[in-house]
Amino acid sequence: MSDLSTKYLGLNFKSPLLASASPLCESVDNIKRLEDHGIAGVVLPSLFEEQLELESLALDSDLTRGAESFPESAGFFPELQTYNLGPDGYLELIRHAKEAVKIPIIASINGTSDGGWLQYARLMEEAGADAIELNIYSIVTDPAVSGAEVEKNYIELVRHLKRNLRIPMAVKLSPFFSAPANMGVRFDEARADGIVLFNRFYQPDFDIEQLVVSPSLALSRPEELLLRIHWAAILYGHVKADLGISGGVHTSRDVIKCVLAGAKVAFMTSALLRNGVQHAAHVLRELSRWLEEHEYASVQQMCGSMSHGSVADPTAFERGNYMKVLSSYALRANVFND
Repeated sequence: MSDLSTKYLGLNFKSPLLASASPLCESVDNIKRLEDHGIAGVVLPSLFEEQLELESLALDSDLTRGAESFPESAGFFPELQTYNLGPDGYLELIRHAKEAVKIPIIASINGTSDGGWLQYARLMEEAGADAIELNIYSIVTDPAVSGAEVEKNYIELVRHLKRNLRIPMAVKLSPFFSAPANMGVRFDEARADGIVLFNRFYQPDFDIEQLVVSPSLALSRPEELLLRIHWAAILYGHVKADLGISGGVHTSRDVIKCVLAGAKVAFMTSALLRNGVQHAAHVLRELSRWLEEHEYASVQQMCGSMSHGSVADPTAFERGNYMKVLSSYALRANVFND
């Protein structure tokens, strides 16, 4: 039987299939169910920089008083106290989860600036988190802020965290950098232990009847995986940091593609929400069967074998592929029938 185990962030995982941050990971009971169905590790839902700043600066009462005088001001702030467990409850979740399960528990912080809230990462570490995922998600709306400035701040944020942590840290990136490969190398030089590709960009919708901007959430689709395996395959071999892929992982074939591209782990959420947590066990059975049929002794043996530096034709990851794709679509005979 093929060996499904892998190492990511210096931690041992029984397979490359992990659960990314979602409501599935918000309670110990859910995490136990994920473990029972084969999930090898979980990322807890993110705590946001804004939540931690409110906690550390004790601004909640000030915001409430302001809202009494200016009711419209309340709309500028998300429901930070009810978004999830809150900072104290989050630490308790880490502690209880570590007592209840054997799989690694990865805490998550969503932030973009260097501030006092970063000390909370140490509290996560002390609570027993095996690693921390820094979920960089920023919408820069000020046209005066340059891309170079944004990138510099991100790198400094990673350096700051690494100076203050003993446990490993992964950085979850946006796909919207001008040069993702360069950013991957720079995060690697800043000593990130892992790089996760990619954060999903949640875009608001327009309510055209009420004329308001409204939140919109759609589960991932399998085709989203293509962008992720593309850049994982390019980064593989250029960074020491372990690669992870998140977004579009729905089947065993998706997990296989992630590993072939060079990822040590693949994060799944949407498929579990659609199909139930038992779907993980099915994916792992199919993964094991595929490895045996293709005579791989282990998952680690095939890691990176379809990366940019390993394939016979590297131009498949470059502009040559663009031309091939454009010429590959055959028009249907009835496409111009009126």
